[in-house]
Amino acid sequence: MEWNEKLQIIIDYVENHLQRKEESINKEEISKIAECSFGFFQKVFSYMNGISFAEYIRSRKLTLAGYDLKSTDLKVIDISYKYGYDSPTSFTKAFQLFHGVSPREARSQEAVLKAVPKMQISECREYSWRLEQKAGFRLVGKSTLVSCENNLHFKKIPEFWNECQRSGIFSELISIDTANPKGIFGVFGSYDEQLNEISYSIMTISDQELLQGFTEIHIPDATWAIFDCKGPVPGAIQKGWQYLNEEWLVKYPFQHARCPELEWYSSGNAYDSGYLSQIWIPITEEE
Repeated sequence: MEWNEKLQIIIDYVENHLQRKEESINKEEISKIAECSFGFFQKVFSYMNGISFAEYIRSRKLTLAGYDLKSTDLKVIDISYKYGYDSPTSFTKAFQLFHGVSPREARSQEAVLKAVPKMQISECREYSWRLEQKAGFRLVGKSTLVSCENNLHFKKIPEFWNECQRSGIFSELISIDTANPKGIFGVFGSYDEQLNEISYSIMTISDQELLQGFTEIHIPDATWAIFDCKGPVPGAIQKGWQYLNEEWLVKYPFQHARCPELEWYSSGNAYDSGYLSQIWIPITEEE
């Protein structure tokens, strides 16, 4: 078995223990899977991934603890023991160092938390996310239908963006943008299960008169889980969706609100390494 296969099995083992069994990691079991001493495995892990095995496990524990604090009523003491901390004090110190806010502050709407997703070997990404209430707004722009067969939408949506840029639609949207801060939205509309296709729109917030050939969508007041994606598009936004589909959307306990999911693209150079795009997931918070 190749090292990459062994490492992925160990990553899966770690996730199973953290999220399902809520048990501590067994070093002997990891040595058995890796077919080497635990010390040597740690060196290989660090060399291949640029992060120590202990730091990765700590990051995953605190990421999952952040999910719990944002979306459940579990007490801090229960969460601290759930993720193997000896006391709420030691958990609070570790949480503050990792997220930049205390566990108590993490429960506020304004708190921005770090999320280190489950590692896929040789790829380590991290995101920041927060819950934010927003008043309703009006979006205007152009729409199309996109096939999801064999993940074709990952290709067709960027093509639709290119088409709108070539035809001048993109420039028109920028000119009627009345939002602060300004930006362009990608809107995921209704999904047709029979045809396996989804409606997708490129739009902006605007209070101006509807232009010929454009459509409008009225977004109601909503609470959003907002994820920052840094880097050139479409790569950064696609990796963000991959993370959400593989982990966050599967595991988070919020109910999805009756509202479309949104992508938001800031003004600026979309090919820059520091370019900001966002994914907005509408949620219904439990009372």
